[in-house]
Parts: sequence; C-alpha cells; structure tokens
Amino acid sequence: MTFIYQRSYRGKIQAVLLDWAGTTMDFGCIAPAVVFVEVFKRQGVPISMEEARAPMGAHKRVHIQRITELDSVRARWQAKHGRPPNDADVSKMFEEFVPLQLECLSEYSELIPGALDAVKAMRARGYKIGSTTGYTTEMMKINLKDAKRQGYEPDATVCASDVPAGRPLPYMCLKNVIDLGVSPVEACVKIDDTRPGVEEGLNAGMWTIGLAISGNEIGLTLAEWKKLAKAEQERRRQAAYTRMYQSGAHYVVDDITGVMPCLDDIEARLRRGERP
Repeated sequence: MTFIYQRSYRGKIQAVLLDWAGTTMDFGCIAPAVVFVEVFKRQGVPISMEEARAPMGAHKRVHIQRITELDSVRARWQAKHGRPPNDADVSKMFEEFVPLQLECLSEYSELIPGALDAVKAMRARGYKIGSTTGYTTEMMKINLKDAKRQGYEPDATVCASDVPAGRPLPYMCLKNVIDLGVSPVEACVKIDDTRPGVEEGLNAGMWTIGLAISGNEIGLTLAEWKKLAKAEQERRRQAAYTRMYQSGAHYVVDDITGVMPCLDDIEARLRRGERP
C-alpha cells in the first residue's frame, strides 16, 4: 500500500491584498476607462466604453495593446489608417495615455463608501494590508497621496511596472508577500473588481474575492448605479456575479463592504485544513 502525506496550513489569514480603482477608490473604475477612450479618439479610431474596459486590470500599455487586438477595433483602425495597428502605435498611445491619466487621477480618487471601515475591521483582526494595481509607479504616487489624505494607507503597494509582468500573472501578489513578510500564500486573500485581478490571486495560490458592483464589471459611478431601476440593477448584478465566478473567484460580493463574512468563512476553511 502507498500513502501520500500532505502538509496543511491551519492558521489565520495573515494578509489581505486589495486592488485600487473600483475596489478601494474610484467607484465604477472610471479614471482609466475615460482616458483609454480619449487616446483612441486622438488616433481617429473611436472605441466604446465596453471595448475600453475589456482588458481592465492589466498594465496600462498591455491594456492598450489588447484593445488594438479586438476585432472590432482592428477593423476601424484598418478603415481609418489603411493598415492594422502595430507596436509603434501602441507605444505612441501609451505615451499619450500617461500624462492624460496623471492629469485626471485625483478627479476620481474618492474612496469607495465603506472602504475605510472594512480596512479598519481587517486591521483589527491583525491582517496586514497589501495592494496591487495596473497603474504605474508614477500614477500610484498620486493615488497613494489622495488615499492617505482620506485615511487609507496600505502596508505595501506593488505596481505592474514594479514586476516583470502584470496581471493575470502572480508577480505583484508574490512581491506583496515578500514586502509584507507573510507566509504561506494560502494565508493571503486577494480582493479585486477585475477578472484578471481575480486570476492574479488564483495564480499566486491565494483565496480570492471578486467585487461585482463597485468596479469594472458594472462600470458606473455610484450615482449612476443608484439611478437604475431595481430590476435593472438585479439584471446587471447577476451578470457580473456570473462573470466573476466564471473567472474562478472563491467568493463574489457587491463591494468591499461585503467581504468580512467571506473572510470569516475563509478562516473556518483554513482551520479545517482547506486550501484555495
């Protein structure tokens, strides 16, 4: 008879890793989306907000590249320029994107209602707070300053430009693990409003919680969301929950205010020896 023995972690959650736009600030993840629309408009190729949001969560240059790979966008680019978009076009648009994004970030840096209370509750349990983002280091300086002014200051922040590659690869999450000094990875929870952000956490071996309403999946400001009829809210909510679960999220909630019961359940599962 042959037996295999497997070690299991049965301790508590040690760290929670939070995304930024759409998770802790900028309800609806508006700031990057409006700039993506603008940079393509400047090339004479209009894109829809849905097309602008499709790759959300990736490094911003990669995001632009992935927009150019959409069949609908490539067809419009071909019609306008007589050729498909190339790498030089992506570089040019990224160069235009950076100053435009820097200019407007503070317009969308208000913390999502309830974010401070949620982080306070996490800290009360002894969790360290890390963060990952598709923004560059230069962009994050603005967000970090605006967040600190409102009372939010994570223990670690890792940008896509700080690691070899961004989401959905796990490098930003793993650098958080190093910077926070926590171990093992199954003692960490990644919370994100984008599907690549959920995949990032999964690829790092962490528990994941997807946020369906406050970020990219719905893509509306809080005021716009509240104006929707209840039936329309529910239709969009169910579609967003489905997409998040299909990305592999262990849990899905509306926004950061709903994560504490999920963390309770993860703690219970860890005590039973379960892994993500």
